[in-house]
Amino acid sequence: MAELIAKTPCAGLLPVRHGGLSLTECAPTAIHHLAAYRGAAQLGVALEKAHGLGWPAPGRSTGAASARALWFGPDQALLLGPMPVAALARHCALTDQSDGWAHVCLSGPGAEEVLARLVPVDLRAGAFPEGAVARTALFHMSALITRTGAESFEIFAFRSMARTLVHDVSEAMKSVVAQRG
Repeated sequence: MAELIAKTPCAGLLPVRHGGLSLTECAPTAIHHLAAYRGAAQLGVALEKAHGLGWPAPGRSTGAASARALWFGPDQALLLGPMPVAALARHCALTDQSDGWAHVCLSGPGAEEVLARLVPVDLRAGAFPEGAVARTALFHMSALITRTGAESFEIFAFRSMARTLVHDVSEAMKSVVAQRG
């Protein structure tokens, strides 16, 4: 009988470093999609009660490292970290998507420049502050990007696109480092 081995989406692909830039796989965490049945207001109250998280405003995130809610669209959010309590199911459709996403961290001086080569969104700090979230195209794939610090971002792409994600971001990192050198 074959023994299956669990692997992360970017196993064997990361980390990648070019100059002071680093692309690593973020620590695995539970990812649940919340889609409100009757609007986000009731779900926001339930989320606050269950996990101490406010409902994220459009293009924003709430929470801290161990538990976060990322805006994902109208009346939708991704819950990162905790397993959702049953009380949330009265207010939303819950979908465990933990194995469906490649979740990488891009950091270092020039991280904004790297993403500027790949994303049609202004991710400069003035336009995209810490905690901001954007669902956008990253080169030729769908992605969710959030700023986690002055020079750091988290990028979510479909697990099936992990190799392409790493390749595209790595090539942009090389370009930024070459132009700076």
